[in-house]
Amino acid sequence: MPILQELDALDQFDLKLLAALEADGRLTNSELAGRVGLSASQCSRRRIRLEEIGVIEGYSARLNAKRLGIGLLALVQVSMSPHSKENAKKFSAFVNTIEEVQEAYALTGDADYLLKVAVPDLKNLSRIINDLILPHGSVSHVKSSIVLTTLKDSHRLPLNAAKSRA
Repeated sequence: MPILQELDALDQFDLKLLAALEADGRLTNSELAGRVGLSASQCSRRRIRLEEIGVIEGYSARLNAKRLGIGLLALVQVSMSPHSKENAKKFSAFVNTIEEVQEAYALTGDADYLLKVAVPDLKNLSRIINDLILPHGSVSHVKSSIVLTTLKDSHRLPLNAAKSRA
C-alpha cells in the first residue's frame, strides 16, 4: 500500500500509541498496550507498522543541556549571496558538519536560513559565527539572537490535528 494511503489509515489507537511514545519512548510494549487499550500483540503490530511507514523515525533520550555545561542557546539568521542551487547544497552540507547546530531551516523572508545553536558560552558562539559561518563562501550576512528564557520546549507534534483526519 502506498505510504499516503497508510497515513490515511491512521486511527485513534495509532494516535494514542504515538502520543504515549512521544511522552515516554521507553515504554515497554506491555505498558504501551495498557495505555492504548489494545492487546500487547496488536500494539506491537501497530508500532512496527508505524515504524515501517516512517511515522516513527526512531527513539532517543532528551539530555539536559545545562547539566552538561551547554548553557547558551542562540538563533542565528544567515543570508546567502549569490543565491544558487549549488550554494544552497554547499551550505546545507556545511551546516551538517557543525555539531553545535541543533536545527537548521531554509526560510522565506529576509533571512535564507535559521540555525538553532547550542554552546557552552559566548566565546563558543563567537567561534561558531566568526570562524565557521561567516567565512563560508556563500554567506553574506549573519544576525544572531541569544535566547534569554525558554517559554516552551516541546518536540511533540500536534496529534490533535491528525485526529481530525482520522
